[in-house]
Amino acid sequence: MDYGRVYGTAGQYKEELIKNAKAIGAPGKGILAADESTGTIGKRFATIDVENNHDNRQAYRQLLFEAPGIDQHISGVIMYDETVRDTSKEGKKFVDILTERGILCGIKVDTGLVEIGGTDGETATQGLDGLGKRCAEYYALGCRFAKWRAVCKITPNGCPSEAAVRETAHSLARYGSICQQNGLVPIIEPEIL
Repeated sequence: MDYGRVYGTAGQYKEELIKNAKAIGAPGKGILAADESTGTIGKRFATIDVENNHDNRQAYRQLLFEAPGIDQHISGVIMYDETVRDTSKEGKKFVDILTERGILCGIKVDTGLVEIGGTDGETATQGLDGLGKRCAEYYALGCRFAKWRAVCKITPNGCPSEAAVRETAHSLARYGSICQQNGLVPIIEPEIL
């Protein structure tokens, strides 16, 4: 399997990774998850009769990122690909708006879930292919951490299976290593079903 070329070494980013990990975990602060895909944010907008278009997504995210006092409570913001590349209505990059406020920018790098064949509906997280290249690009865009969602199903009748545990452990280890080699602090989002 091709995991994408790794562009750096964790050692070259060591001090920066430590500094950024401490900043993300600053006491009294949290991480804002603003990594809704275009489809997910559309479902949220539908409940309040707001059309899912770029202008509305941009206005919503600008409202979040420019909220007074956000920097007193938020240490990092997890973004979606569109958001990392987007700007405010005035043309200022969202990454710059957050960075100037002392808030680290993060990015969701997994590409979703697929069912593991032969299991009771257990899933594996996708996205290792080309991850090194994507992480290097996101670092260049101003991101300093990443998120990877791993779903584990626990049931009385045998879940998680050994296959699911091995698959999840492998993908999380590769994800973490590739992120660090490209200057991104890896954050793992376990979801227990």
